[in-house]
Amino acid sequence: MEPTLRLGERAFADMLAFDGHAPARGDIVVLTLPRDTSTTYVKRIVGLPGEKMQMKGGILHIGGRPVPTVDAGTYKLVTSGEPDKQVPLKRETLPNGVSFTTIDLVSNGFYDNTPVYEVPAGSYFVLGDNRDNSTDSRVLDQFGYIPRANVIGRIAFIFWSSDFSRIGTMPR
Repeated sequence: MEPTLRLGERAFADMLAFDGHAPARGDIVVLTLPRDTSTTYVKRIVGLPGEKMQMKGGILHIGGRPVPTVDAGTYKLVTSGEPDKQVPLKRETLPNGVSFTTIDLVSNGFYDNTPVYEVPAGSYFVLGDNRDNSTDSRVLDQFGYIPRANVIGRIAFIFWSSDFSRIGTMPR
């Protein structure tokens, strides 16, 4: 989920966040896969039940319309065993106004152009913010759509970071 959650950071999840109401587009959620509930993942909800999702040229499309995306500078990516490197950032703004940054590691990468996905009723389409390095709903045979029952919480705030200024902040 870099750059939203950085390598080594720890966050609290609100496990009651969705009691009485549904997850919203843009929420950063804790989830499990239907075929393996023993492993938890953190991803961002971008697609709601019944919507059509697609990536074209690295731009997310919802219902055939591109999500507004602009360049947002660079990010210092820290990868285990590799020297730090600067990578391009993009800022996306979802239809409900939620805005966040994503990493664009590879121009025209493997997941930058996809077929159209139709989100089933009762399920969500999730993406990682490190788009070229995320197994997510774009990989149907490994990850796929996430049923509502498998969305178990929403990330509430960062409680540990080597960058002390991020402690106590709510990732967006």
